Amino acid sequence: MAEQYKKQHGQLTVEHKRLSGELAQLQTNKSTAEERREGSPFGKREEEATETLELEKRLALENRIRQEIASVEHALDKIKKGTYGLCDNCGKKIAPERLEALPQASLCLNCKALLAKNAKTTSPPR
Repeated sequence: MAEQYKKQHGQLTVEHKRLSGELAQLQTNKSTAEERREGSPFGKREEEATETLELEKRLALENRIRQEIASVEHALDKIKKGTYGLCDNCGKKIAPERLEALPQASLCLNCKALLAKNAKTTSPPR
């Protein structure tokens, strides 16, 4: 591992442990929430709607955490392979300031901006 990225490696390792803990906590809360189900005075439909909303929120949060874990693991893998600090898209160096602020960054600012711009133009109109 390159000496210059030891700090980022440490930050990524800590972040990975934190995110894994959050995911485990969510999954533990899921089973305890299912055990605590109580009847609703307004009938079964409201109870089902509430459960569905809670399930959707929990699944969205789990998905976001899994995506963050994947980006952290990708950065750790790049450190191991010696490609950390290089943009996945164009291969140019990622600014050290960007890596300092976001150690799991895999794109340089130019490619990230281009990706964001393309995402805006391809999203459906509201």
